[in-house]
Amino acid sequence: MDNQSTLEKLSEKVSEILQRYNAVHEENELLRSELVTLKAEKEIKDQEIERLLEQNTMKDLEIEEIVNKIESIIG
Repeated sequence: MDNQSTLEKLSEKVSEILQRYNAVHEENELLRSELVTLKAEKEIKDQEIERLLEQNTMKDLEIEEIVNKIESIIG
């Protein structure tokens, strides 16, 4: 009888471990999915930042050209 009780306890512990494993596995998959999403969003933002920096550089060049034209007109 005592042996059955020990076997039942062992079975319960194994079941608990499996439940915890499954919960951690699910959480891990969710985190992995979230990580992939965040990496994709970061890449899009990085591309947008690069585009805006290039645009800003072009605007600076335009302003410089305008200033040079004004200076040449004023003499």
